[in-house]
Amino acid sequence: MLKTPAISRRHLLAGAAALPVAAATGTQATAAADMMGVAQTRFNRMKLGSFEVTTLLVGTRTVEGPQNIFGMNVSADEFASASAANRLPTDAAQFFFTPTVVNTGSELILFDTGLSPEAISSALQAAGYSTDQVDTVVITHMHGDHVGGTAGENGVTFANAKHVTGAAEMNFWAGTDKNKAFEGKIRPHMDRFDMIDDGASVASGVTAMAAFGHTPGHMGYLLESDGQQMLLGADFTNHYVWSLAYPDWEVKFDMDKSAAAATRRKVLGMLAADNVPFVGYHMPFPAVGYVETHGDGFHYSPASYQFMMG
Repeated sequence: MLKTPAISRRHLLAGAAALPVAAATGTQATAAADMMGVAQTRFNRMKLGSFEVTTLLVGTRTVEGPQNIFGMNVSADEFASASAANRLPTDAAQFFFTPTVVNTGSELILFDTGLSPEAISSALQAAGYSTDQVDTVVITHMHGDHVGGTAGENGVTFANAKHVTGAAEMNFWAGTDKNKAFEGKIRPHMDRFDMIDDGASVASGVTAMAAFGHTPGHMGYLLESDGQQMLLGADFTNHYVWSLAYPDWEVKFDMDKSAAAATRRKVLGMLAADNVPFVGYHMPFPAVGYVETHGDGFHYSPASYQFMMG
């Protein structure tokens, strides 16, 4: 019988010391990989009944001084305490911009057009679509980050599509010249738009829902397919903590702050009670989650794999 030699600590150290010599006689080690920077995917496709719902990330940016935007009516200490409890920095926040594509099986519907024609076209292409495939463009409200991709120097971006928006929203902005994005992107093409009211059907299974306050005619859209529901909420709530946990906190971009707070409470309460998920235009990408009641406010629970399965 062969006897296995004992291995001592001295043998192990000697062997380890010899490794660099052995390596030097073989293939040279590769250099360290380049740092690539923080990155995210451009789209996220989900199943909702027989619908396909695709969220598109058309942009993201870091914004300094978030209490200049959220929690304007609370003290710096209260804002800092709430932020710390949720592991959020108070010197900056990350903003996301997320239009949504819904394929009903018979129509391809785009909800909001993002920051620019180039950004929305690129995001659509990444998701496998082209601008000329879009049948309907729905504008939830007329802020620049929602209408920026509607038109550009070459005219309308979605030449084959009908365009839809809320009547209250269109009528308000048409009566003023204070919205630069509206003046450049919408007013020259107003004749392309069909104007609808609360409860109107954009397509089978797609229903307009008034969510006024952020703007005078801000709309959400309820999707329903094969017994499943999802709300495309746009900007009724704009941050997954500062707006959900504290729905009465004032937000800079809410034009009617008391109406916006009332809408937040109403819609969040409905989503929590009925267990309906929502897509929030500024939620952390892929921007879809559930709402739970939590004390006097609400808690955002990001979706995981619920919409991956047929």
